[in-house]
Amino acid sequence: MQQGNKPDRYVSFVGIDGDKNSRELIVMLRKHIDVPHKSNRFWDLFRDKLASVGQPGKNGGRCLDELFLIHSYINNIRELFELYDDRPALALALLERIETESC
Repeated sequence: MQQGNKPDRYVSFVGIDGDKNSRELIVMLRKHIDVPHKSNRFWDLFRDKLASVGQPGKNGGRCLDELFLIHSYINNIRELFELYDDRPALALALLERIETESC
């Protein structure tokens, strides 16, 4: 059941813009993983996966999207934002919102 104006993903995804939220979070994430001294092999491979979003031919026929990648690596992403204390960018708040609404 929907509670007030707060969307409940278990009832409906109406009112939840998961794609937009995911794209915004990826922009915040890239501010860290695109900086060579903040990155590592894991984030290099993650960037490769991002490059294959929406391109099933590059991913064995599977069509990835940003939300899937966030869901798959949510703990790694949270750890990175915490490491760089990315609270001013609201990255952790947006990550929590995505987890609550869409994952």
